[in-house]
Amino acid sequence: MSSTHHRHAWIAIAALLLAACASQMEPAQRSISDIEAALSTAASDAAKYVPDQLTDVRREFGDLKATFDRQDYAAVLKAAPAVMEQAQALKSAAAARKADVAQALGEEWSGLAARLPGYMTTIQSRIAFLAKKSSRKMAAGIDLDAARGSLSEDSSVWSKAQAALATGNQGEAVTTAKSLETNLEGLAGTLKIELMAPAA
Repeated sequence: MSSTHHRHAWIAIAALLLAACASQMEPAQRSISDIEAALSTAASDAAKYVPDQLTDVRREFGDLKATFDRQDYAAVLKAAPAVMEQAQALKSAAAARKADVAQALGEEWSGLAARLPGYMTTIQSRIAFLAKKSSRKMAAGIDLDAARGSLSEDSSVWSKAQAALATGNQGEAVTTAKSLETNLEGLAGTLKIELMAPAA
């Protein structure tokens, strides 16, 4: 009789454990889904601006999913809030970094926009000066036609940089403008002049 009672007791305990497990499975699954949604929302900007942080959160999430797969739902429910907090923090961290980058690019663009048009005007004036008959000795060894062509191309590059900025692509605008500055400095060297940045 005693053995039957023990057997019944174990069956009852097992049933209770299964019920408890089943009752934790749904909220654990919901936690996994919520974190996955939070990660999905933040992933694009996070990958660009805080990639290391995104990698860390994805690793934590992977561990959480592995715990769920082991059916340790209690452990999932215990760990999920911290992982969710990290996933949600990605969005604000990426936004803050994005703002910092935008500010830095904006400042860099302002400097380039202040310098480059003047550089091109200086080079144009130098080409016109060297083209004069009285300047032939100074123009010796300088291919003025090539210089004119190069300056024309540089003017087109400047238009591209401005167009990129107009469409909100600060990164492309600054990269294009910096490339243009390098070209103009090289052209100025060919024309034997120094380019002076405008006074602040």
